[in-house]
Amino acid sequence: MSSTTTAAPAVTVQKLGGRIGAVVSGVRLGGDLAPETVTAVRDALLANKVIFFRGQDHLDEESHEAFGRLLGTPVAHPTVPSADGRYSLGIDSDHGGRANQWHTDVTFVPAYPAFSILRAVVIPPYGGNTLWSNTAAAYAELPEQLRTLADGLRAVHSNDYDYVSVRPNALPEALEQYREVFTSTKFLTEHPVVRVHPETGERVLLLGNFVQRVSGLTGRDSRALVDLFQSHIERPENTVRWDWQVGDVAIWDNRATQHYGVDDSDTHERKLRRVTIDGDVPVGVDGRSSTLISPEAVPDPSFGIASGASNAEAPAA
Repeated sequence: MSSTTTAAPAVTVQKLGGRIGAVVSGVRLGGDLAPETVTAVRDALLANKVIFFRGQDHLDEESHEAFGRLLGTPVAHPTVPSADGRYSLGIDSDHGGRANQWHTDVTFVPAYPAFSILRAVVIPPYGGNTLWSNTAAAYAELPEQLRTLADGLRAVHSNDYDYVSVRPNALPEALEQYREVFTSTKFLTEHPVVRVHPETGERVLLLGNFVQRVSGLTGRDSRALVDLFQSHIERPENTVRWDWQVGDVAIWDNRATQHYGVDDSDTHERKLRRVTIDGDVPVGVDGRSSTLISPEAVPDPSFGIASGASNAEAPAA
């Protein structure tokens, strides 16, 4: 298979690795893209899990959001206020925005985002790369016995985790951000460890840093299983690493990836802006959906709809 394909007139997709990642050229992102261009972008995203665009310096919060609407319905973070009062979440180094743990965005709610769109505003002179991993490839490479085991497991995800043990050198303001903002509402959600992707039909591993425990197991057994499956997600063959430039945009399928922001830029400033697109409730191999344990319902965020509201089934008449 050629590493370069033409997806639509003037749209070029250049693969970065065999399992994940591609650079898309010939697209000026915004809310006015032609339908065939949006289709080409979406197809590239589903096929490559994360795609990158250079030279999108023209984007601001408004046009960033407008482009996101072409992929679905934007949704604000459940607890953290945005940078613009709407959907543009600030990922800033001076406010705890060094997400140096493998995670999938917002899995502590049932219908976590389908897509995330991240735009580089200020980039340090060195370091600050981001890695992504293909969780569908990680599942597919498991030995059959481990796939069978994973298919039957469920795990509880929460935004209330031991932040200090994960980030022992965190600055006081980052710890305050976590305690006072990030966990202002404490969520517990049970997901299948393997979800069936609603668009591609692939089976993907649903784990990451928000996992609190595997349902029905002791702490030691739970940790051993999480570490076992997570180690396959983090295999270098399943990952891609992006060296940011100002004006870059990364879009990833949040249902089939994890990512990790490398904290190696010392005290240099790093500012990015993220818009997330609403997702649906995962379904496991056995047909069981994810369930919210607490609170009783996902509250409305500071702006817009609650997570999953745009994809919720209408009540029966």
